[in-house]
Amino acid sequence: MKQRVKRVLSRARYAAIGAAIGAGVGGLVSRKAASTGGALGAVAGATVGEKRVTVDAFIDDVKEKRADRDVLKSEE
Repeated sequence: MKQRVKRVLSRARYAAIGAAIGAGVGGLVSRKAASTGGALGAVAGATVGEKRVTVDAFIDDVKEKRADRDVLKSEE
């Protein structure tokens, strides 16, 4: 459950950042482009947010396995 909440919050944070950046860049062109840029930025940000949490979880798993392996080697 904790991992799921973490993923949702990460996705929301990056979606908001992406939307702000996309809208800002699109706003330099026109009002319609700002809306479209915000939407596309939100989608891109949500994708990045989800992938980042997945990668962070994978890295944590690898670190735990490596630590366990090092403990086993030191016991030998």
